[in-house]
Amino acid sequence: RRQRQMCIRDRDWLAFELHFRNSHSQFFVNLRDRHPDLSSNEIKLSAYLKLNLSSKEIASLMNVAITSIEQSRYRLRKKFNLSKEVNLSNYIQSF
Repeated sequence: RRQRQMCIRDRDWLAFELHFRNSHSQFFVNLRDRHPDLSSNEIKLSAYLKLNLSSKEIASLMNVAITSIEQSRYRLRKKFNLSKEVNLSNYIQSF
């Protein structure tokens, strides 16, 4: 059952990614150029943040707890080396 859920989630992500690439064609290229060490989950989170989704909405899409998304956002900020003054969503909008 868990493996089946994973396949459905992967298929949903692939469909989302296809539509996202049509609207934001250079986003993934630009993001990977500046941050080549991002994991697939960090890239997914970045894409959802690019769409201005809330942590609650992202948690629902990724089927995880809101606290997990908040922790992931914190780690992403650290990986991007952002100061406290820089808004993560605004930074991601720049890609």
